[in-house]
Amino acid sequence: MEILYPSDLSDNEYKIIESYIPKAKRGGRPRTVNVRSILNGIFYLLKTGCQWRMLPKEYPPWGTVHYYFRQWRLSGDWHKIHKVLRKQVRVSVGKNEHSSVGIIDSQSIKTTQKGGFVDMMEIRK
Repeated sequence: MEILYPSDLSDNEYKIIESYIPKAKRGGRPRTVNVRSILNGIFYLLKTGCQWRMLPKEYPPWGTVHYYFRQWRLSGDWHKIHKVLRKQVRVSVGKNEHSSVGIIDSQSIKTTQKGGFVDMMEIRK
């Protein structure tokens, strides 16, 4: 498959993720859409921050891409794929598969209010 955008999956990347993508449901209508193009659409949207309705025409219709993203998110499949890939990356760089440290930047979290009621302005009549 041709790579059109930097966010598109390469052949090697798709081979890694392909086995974790949920299979089509049995008994329903057969899946007619290319799952790789769905993933590429999702990754394009996540990378660029565009709106669903503004997905380029090279991808399946935005409603189809959104449907699969929503189904995988609600079923927990998207989280499972993330966990497996994160674990593989950590192991490949020689780290423990589970992170052992969490860091919170105190500059980005407001911990106290500024003076409470004392600093509030009085209402003018």
